[in-house]
Amino acid sequence: MRTIAHLADLAAREGQEIGTGDWVRVDQDRIDQFARATGDAQWIHVDPVRAAAGPFGTTVAHGFLTLALLTELSAAAFTIADVRMGLNYGLNRLRFPSPVPVGSRLRARCTLQTFEALEGGAQLTLAVTLEREGGAKPACVAEWVVRHYT
Repeated sequence: MRTIAHLADLAAREGQEIGTGDWVRVDQDRIDQFARATGDAQWIHVDPVRAAAGPFGTTVAHGFLTLALLTELSAAAFTIADVRMGLNYGLNRLRFPSPVPVGSRLRARCTLQTFEALEGGAQLTLAVTLEREGGAKPACVAEWVVRHYT
């Protein structure tokens, strides 16, 4: 994980990678918990027996679970020491180029696209790629807008 001392330091880092996180395993328990929390119990996610005969040969994580992991995985990629609070402001673009089979390991690679100063903080637009270990394509690519306050 990369630690950035001051939010203002990022102003000069537009277009640069600012962090790559550690690998995190997506297990069946996490998938099942997400299914219960969201009411999305489609068999490709929660029925290992049926999914074994399905298109992926195993259960796969929900796309929205993969998206929800953006926060955890990005937090493992970088931190900003003088930030007291961060807010998810939204997404400009989002794609899921490949599935996340159960047992996969994901990590975030974060690049700062833009830095916009705000009163008491800044708005960052991040290009985040959720890489799947051993995968030819990423599991998720997102243009994520976050606001940080010092």
